[in-house]
Amino acid sequence: MSFDPQAATAAYIDSLGADALAKAAAYTTGGHWLLLWNLLVSALVAWLIVRSGILDRISPKLGARRFNLKAFVIAATYFLVANLISLPWSLYEEWWRELSYGRTSQPIGDFLGQAALSVAIFAVLIGLFFVGVYALMRRAGRFWWVWSGGLTAVALSIFLLAGPVFIEPLFNDYEPVPAGDVRDALVVMAKQAGVPEDRLFVYDGSRQSNNFTANVSGIAGSARIAISDIAFKGASLDEVKAVTGHEIGHYVLGHVWRTVILLSVLSVLFFFVADRTFPWFARAFGSSASIGDPTGLPVLVFMVSLFLLFAQPLLNGTIRKGENEADQYSLETVNLPDALATALVKTAEYRNPRPDKLEEVLFYTHPSVERRVRRAMDWKVSHPQ
Repeated sequence: MSFDPQAATAAYIDSLGADALAKAAAYTTGGHWLLLWNLLVSALVAWLIVRSGILDRISPKLGARRFNLKAFVIAATYFLVANLISLPWSLYEEWWRELSYGRTSQPIGDFLGQAALSVAIFAVLIGLFFVGVYALMRRAGRFWWVWSGGLTAVALSIFLLAGPVFIEPLFNDYEPVPAGDVRDALVVMAKQAGVPEDRLFVYDGSRQSNNFTANVSGIAGSARIAISDIAFKGASLDEVKAVTGHEIGHYVLGHVWRTVILLSVLSVLFFFVADRTFPWFARAFGSSASIGDPTGLPVLVFMVSLFLLFAQPLLNGTIRKGENEADQYSLETVNLPDALATALVKTAEYRNPRPDKLEEVLFYTHPSVERRVRRAMDWKVSHPQ
């Protein structure tokens, strides 16, 4: 009997069972609705901070001559206060909901501790970024927004370079892949792709999430491939090889730079729109600040949230393209289509594997598991081992 890719794909997806598939669909659909709720929370936070006048009271105390310091303090304060106001929502979205769907086992104390650390770090980073934004507004003239793309690219590059070295180790322990058959196999794959073998890590992703996952982070000398201990312990050797082949694909094909370029271009578009429409949004929130006044930052951040919501299909489409290319790279270099399929099915526990096409286009950062498994099965037919 000839091999039927469609039937094989259906068998792989159905192997999860009806209850797991229904749970994954409910989890995914709920995640889509969270996009709207997050926008409403962002609007509420902006309104509360504007109405409280907390940033307006800070501004005069810093004086007019120390504008960069003022911009930093106001941006960092805004970020801290906004996260404090939205803490109940964050607890629901990022911890309780994940716990209720079995996607995390993290104790609430550890979650809150890591959340506080994250807020402290990003308050500094956000503060520094907006110092640059407001400096552009003051010094680059009426077309300041043209230069915002360069600022965004530099900021993202610095973050990507520093992330694996200084930030990620604060939240997880990263260790070289331990000696054994798995490491031996991965080192061979890495050498064939020109990836240094000391760039292969296992990390305790189970601390935050029960998801089967791996990732590429960093750029240049800090770039690395990291496999969650959930995937490392819960996968066969072939599955680890297939997944690592996918991540090596991201590494070799330089997908991170595609994202940096896209976000930089989008930042130019956003700041152009913001330059033209900020007064209207400010009035709607009851703020008298101009776009160049740091006290108007709550309004500007809400506008970022709104803009990113509309830009999400474009961002998601770009990421999906990279995921398709990484799958293809794994198939071409590792040629383990069944192992890739079984590994992908494990991700379907938290990502509905059978969305309709419109849902996938609008909301999915990865191609649907069904489409990815079908690609692997089609590959199996055309490239028999």
